[in-house]
Amino acid sequence: MHFGNGTQCIGRSLAVIGLAVAGTVSGSPAMADDSVNTGYFGGVAIMGYDTVAYFTEGKATKGSEKISYEWMGTPWHFANAKHREMFMSEPLRYAPQYGGYCTGEVSGGSVTVNIDPEAFKIVEGKLYLMYDKADAEDFAAHPADTVAKADAKWAKVSADLELDQYH
Repeated sequence: MHFGNGTQCIGRSLAVIGLAVAGTVSGSPAMADDSVNTGYFGGVAIMGYDTVAYFTEGKATKGSEKISYEWMGTPWHFANAKHREMFMSEPLRYAPQYGGYCTGEVSGGSVTVNIDPEAFKIVEGKLYLMYDKADAEDFAAHPADTVAKADAKWAKVSADLELDQYH
């Protein structure tokens, strides 16, 4: 996937390991399926980063295994109990779009398990994660186009994830 300046997300992941599946979640096309990116290792959402901190602190903050909450069959770590409580009361508000997969890759109709938790943007109150910081900057230059493409392709991408098509 290429953004405006040619930065490339990885085209296909080598494996989707630790794909978590739980009950159906509604309310957002970006989270309408049951997939949560837990990366290649560790089996935790956003590689253990606190999803609420992106909104409250404006930065990527490592969470603690001791302050966690299981949602959609996946543990989510938080920096403090207040963030955990905030997430528990409104998980769809704080969860990253597209199950935490690279937004640029989803917009191209694929996924990469590799994301950099520090490569993110919040646009119109929604968290988008990217492969790397350069991709996050490219996304920021034209978020509406990328989100529209990703929203249009997410249903197929998430169905392919359930079928393990990226393995």
